[in-house]
Amino acid sequence: MMNTELLSVVVMFVGTLLLAVPLGKYIAKVYAGEKLLGDKVFNPIEKLFFKISRIDATKEMTWKQHLKTLLTINLIWFLWAMFCLTNQGWLPLNPDNIASQSPDLAFNTAISFLVNCNLQHYSGETGASYFTQIYALMFLQFVSAGSGMAAAAVVFNALKERTTDKLGNFYNYFLKSCTRILLPLCLLMATIQIFEGSPMTYKGMDTITTIQGDKQHVSRGPVAGFVAIKHLGTNGGGFYGANSAHPLENPSYLTNMVQMIAQVLIPFAMVFAMGYYLRRKKLAWMIWGVMTVGFLALVIPTINAEIAGNPLIAKMGITQSHGSMEGKETRFGAMASAYWSIATTVISTGSVNSMHDSAMPLSSMNMMLGMMINSFYGGVGVGFLNFYIYLILAVFIGGLMVGRTPEFLGKKVEAKEMKIAMIVALLHPFLILVGTAIASHLAAHNTVMGWWWMGAGGRPMRASMWLNNSGYHGFSEMLYEYTSSSANNGSGFEGLGDNNPFWNITTGIVLILSRFLPIIGPVAIAGLLASKKHIPESAGTLKPDTATFGLLILAVKVIIAALAFFPAMALGPIAEWLSMK
Repeated sequence: MMNTELLSVVVMFVGTLLLAVPLGKYIAKVYAGEKLLGDKVFNPIEKLFFKISRIDATKEMTWKQHLKTLLTINLIWFLWAMFCLTNQGWLPLNPDNIASQSPDLAFNTAISFLVNCNLQHYSGETGASYFTQIYALMFLQFVSAGSGMAAAAVVFNALKERTTDKLGNFYNYFLKSCTRILLPLCLLMATIQIFEGSPMTYKGMDTITTIQGDKQHVSRGPVAGFVAIKHLGTNGGGFYGANSAHPLENPSYLTNMVQMIAQVLIPFAMVFAMGYYLRRKKLAWMIWGVMTVGFLALVIPTINAEIAGNPLIAKMGITQSHGSMEGKETRFGAMASAYWSIATTVISTGSVNSMHDSAMPLSSMNMMLGMMINSFYGGVGVGFLNFYIYLILAVFIGGLMVGRTPEFLGKKVEAKEMKIAMIVALLHPFLILVGTAIASHLAAHNTVMGWWWMGAGGRPMRASMWLNNSGYHGFSEMLYEYTSSSANNGSGFEGLGDNNPFWNITTGIVLILSRFLPIIGPVAIAGLLASKKHIPESAGTLKPDTATFGLLILAVKVIIAALAFFPAMALGPIAEWLSMK
């Protein structure tokens, strides 16, 4: 059984790589504007969009214009999502009479889907109508992914070996990301989901009779399409509250493998797209290699921890032949669930096919580390942007080590670029640790939240009511929530009671800052470097496509993560693991 599970994990990883390389080449051609087979289909569609919106897609933009466009259009999308969520009770396509969301929950949900996080403080099938699921949430899953990919395309353009302040057109990159990359892949994946049993209908709940003779209501809806973009766009939000552990969202082992490949596919491909776009394939393989070393360093011990089982149960003399199965689906098994848990946190998808709250302590630590480093593959587009920050830091350190002004691809990295890189690098741990510290203080002192209320019952809420678990694991629940928010991941420890104004608003603020500043920073750095004079490589140039430079980047990542997060980890998952031993 374990050998079969291991084979499936290897097949998923290798299969993703084999698909990602040609997909990366295709993506590079899309952004470069080269002729493709699908031009006859997509060109008229794209021209129609630009004609209706009166956008000149041939007009090139500076990096500042790109960012202004991105932020403005995201504000419009946020307002639309807020309208849908707070009014879904009377809007159409609501056969199950789902009520409108409260303002604080709608704020959190709208921000979360806008920033590609999909942190769901509501239960999918009971918290959003079909209208909201399609025209707000699924819409945001497409455009948030397209925005991240467009931002990465801007950086690709800036890295070319020439001096310019014109970096393409944001609308062009964005629309092509949606029409030529995301949409065709989603149609293919949704078709597989439908044939395997996922619903795709506007009908409301169905009533079935169980084997025991009980009546049960089962939610339906446009599930297959929602699942496709949730993974291909590394969004992760589930149509159902149980996400991909739900049998209608993830019906079979085949769909489990398809979903696993889908969420990793474009993050892999974007790295190779950069290599093809810049004609630096060796650099792309170096970056992918660094990411893969980090990924394997997290996934292998997690698989070992989950198949070894719970040591406390083992002390009772109970055999765990299938590993630790608490919170997992027997149809997937411990190994495939462990692989998914690391992939979804490293990729920043955030979808789950098992409950992360039930994982072994060291497994949960590895999940959090994947989100804390947040650049081992990462989300579509933004994963490369996060890696770019570490790359700039490594270039600077490497330049100091050899006594030269740091250079990357023929452009000098100077004080302004380093200041931006450090701000972005330090923002991530700042948001996680400050948020966790505030929540932990309130929970430890059992603070009465004053004007914060529990919900419809109107009961005054104490901070201790957030936690179903005390001690080390309770701390881990709060640490995980802010880590997931800051990494734009969206997964969570479900023992945390998060649907209340405190968590909805504080994580919402973290979501905004952690999405847009890490996009603004890399685009600004790339734009500044692009405007500088190109310097030819010399004997003293630090070559960025070597294994030595790859090790330097990996060392920078490990050192920053260790210094920033080890104390918090010691108070949570590490302490919990030691208590079990």
